[in-house]
Amino acid sequence: MARPAVQTAVRRARITVSGAVQGVGFRPHVYRLATALGLGGWVRNTPRGVQIDAEGEPAALAALLDALRAAPAPARVDAIETDWQAAAGASGFAVVASEPGAGPALPLPDLAVCADCLADIRDPAGRRFDYAFTSCSRCGPRYSIIAGLPYDRSRTAMAGFAMCAACAAEYADPADRRFHHQANACPACGPRLTLHDAAGRVQARDSAALDAAAHCLRAGGIVALMGIGGFQLLVDARDEAAVARLRARKRRPDKPFAVMFADGEAVQAACATTPDERALLAGPAAPIVLLARRRDGLAPSVAPGQGRLGALVPYSPLHALLLDRLGFALVATSGNRAGEPLCTTPAEAQARLAGIADVFLVHDRPILRALDDSLVQVAAGRPQVLRLARGYAPLAVDCPDANEAVLALGGHLKAAVAVGGGGRIVLGQHLGDLDSVAALAGFDAAARELPELAGVRPAHLACDAHPDYGSSLRAAGFGLPVWRVQHHHAHVAAVMAEHGIDGEVLGVAFDGAGLGSDGTLWGGEFLLASRLRVRRVASLRPFPLPGGEQAAREPRRAALGLLHARFGSDLDAFDLPPLRAFDPAERRTLLAALERGINTPRTSSVGRLFDAVAGLLGLCQRMSFEAQAALALQGAAEAAPPQAPYPLPLVGVDPDSSVIPAHAGIQHAVQLDVTAFDGDRGHGLIADWQPLLDALLADRACGVPVPLIAGRFHAALAALIVAVATRIGAQRVVLAGGCFQNRLLLELTAARLADAGVAVFWPQRAPPGDGGLALGQAAVCAAAGAAA
Repeated sequence: MARPAVQTAVRRARITVSGAVQGVGFRPHVYRLATALGLGGWVRNTPRGVQIDAEGEPAALAALLDALRAAPAPARVDAIETDWQAAAGASGFAVVASEPGAGPALPLPDLAVCADCLADIRDPAGRRFDYAFTSCSRCGPRYSIIAGLPYDRSRTAMAGFAMCAACAAEYADPADRRFHHQANACPACGPRLTLHDAAGRVQARDSAALDAAAHCLRAGGIVALMGIGGFQLLVDARDEAAVARLRARKRRPDKPFAVMFADGEAVQAACATTPDERALLAGPAAPIVLLARRRDGLAPSVAPGQGRLGALVPYSPLHALLLDRLGFALVATSGNRAGEPLCTTPAEAQARLAGIADVFLVHDRPILRALDDSLVQVAAGRPQVLRLARGYAPLAVDCPDANEAVLALGGHLKAAVAVGGGGRIVLGQHLGDLDSVAALAGFDAAARELPELAGVRPAHLACDAHPDYGSSLRAAGFGLPVWRVQHHHAHVAAVMAEHGIDGEVLGVAFDGAGLGSDGTLWGGEFLLASRLRVRRVASLRPFPLPGGEQAAREPRRAALGLLHARFGSDLDAFDLPPLRAFDPAERRTLLAALERGINTPRTSSVGRLFDAVAGLLGLCQRMSFEAQAALALQGAAEAAPPQAPYPLPLVGVDPDSSVIPAHAGIQHAVQLDVTAFDGDRGHGLIADWQPLLDALLADRACGVPVPLIAGRFHAALAALIVAVATRIGAQRVVLAGGCFQNRLLLELTAARLADAGVAVFWPQRAPPGDGGLALGQAAVCAAAGAAA
């Protein structure tokens, strides 16, 4: 009789892991797991992700799968597919050559220094003690040093640094956390630090350069530090005279500075933090996080008049070593003059920061891509990126119909470009405002580089409908067909793309201003929108802006325009802060211009309404930085308990004007309709600010505290959004535009919509302001291309 076949317990699994699993030390992680579990097989990179062929006991394979799902940061596992196969008798585990075409299809963001590398630089017995360029596969520069793909050392800023024997051995060892780490280096073979004085003379090198920079900071000096993605200006955050000197030299009188603390514990001593905020500070992106201030011991002029502070911790070994030497917090602000892009080379910094910095702490590893620090807050229980830069850029968003390649050029302020193709849209880093030749040169470079890094050859361009934006003016130079996307439709479409929303939503687009499809300035819009169609169903009642663009910098002008629209030119009976802010001749001139309609464009902008209210309450009459007045109004409202809203009723037609037909001179990528809906008459629903203004002025005359008035104003805007959603029966509402950087407005609105049973979505991974426009433009054009 034949014996029954012996059943083996050994099994074999072919596992495919997708997500952020390449270039982050995931293969060495798999190697160590499999070896510890006694499994045989191999791991390699493929175009789909990481592929594992593992063979062994079922319990060991189950343990491997469980461990893969809990991959350590910065890796991110999105999906695991397992195909069970017959055992092949594998023994030993190896990291094998990548499949052709494998490797990240897009460079990863730069990653904050990890705990292991911090331990390395603080170990006096280690070979990387006090070495400012220590990194491994779990941390360090990526996007800022890459010249092209695939991501090999020869295509990075490390190409000029040949690894020593010890570094090369780490690079070749699958069990080492520096296995295939392209930025691997040590003091024997890697980049070096030098300290220059203001005249450019070398004063010290390596550890001595760090010591000299620390000495300068202790003495109240200003240090220009060459960081990961550009220069920063550093000064002792406790020293009022030093901070005031930096403000004067940089010509930045009021805008808050970010502060770098030694670690999370130091942040918590100065700021009230939530678990979500602490997780952001300690995460692989290590952004600036907006936090509620305590009695923090910082110089008053670090963030004058602000209840929140932009805090961050050292995200590179260079920062950590400097903070280790100091024992106190530093102002860490961008290394540029107002209105200019970041400096990225020592020579550029010596020229452009002359007269600002006292010394320059620089290195010889080239910065190939300027990256500012990202800015994030926690709002409505979710992280919200306000500036997409180091640690978050580039941002890839799935978009299944993004097949016809498009390059989107974004807006003029907070510029950023995006590229769509291959079923996704990639949004690039914050580039700043396009107001200088240097800024436009940086924009041109980003528009060339991002498609190359994403592996896309654009067939179309997308830009804003405003013909005079720096980005729109650049469109003709590419020699490609141009699709123009209305500003507020792009804001709404960006949020829809981020959240993967198809179909129609009620898009609420509140911002400073953008060109409307009727040729006027919009900014308080309610749009029934899909990515293919948009219909304006409601809007804020327009009011005039005396002086046009100048009114965007002077809340007193927005307030004057609002008062004139309500009361006419006879304003002598009013004793209000914005009226007192003009001398008599100025006031007479502006009132005459308002009467004649000369350089007084009308706007429906909620951003300008914020300015006007801040001016009426005496919080701000002239701004030295964008949104200064709105921040002051938000800060006042946050100091008050919840308030009942001011009246902000919906009426069937603008009391001052009828609906204007679509502007014939603007050609859009998709169909726009400015005829609106009020249920019966086909006229636009208008949110009439007049009852709000009357009630606000009455409260002010009665001595109601400013925080209560500010709170009632915020509550009025949230109530308005719910009223429009209810009126038209919207089931899904998208909140978009720069006004939704206002955490109080966002949280009030989201809570009230949820209470009304309406699903609400807002910007989280992409910025709510103009930094997210390119994402929306690309999404609209992807839908238009798919429908063509």
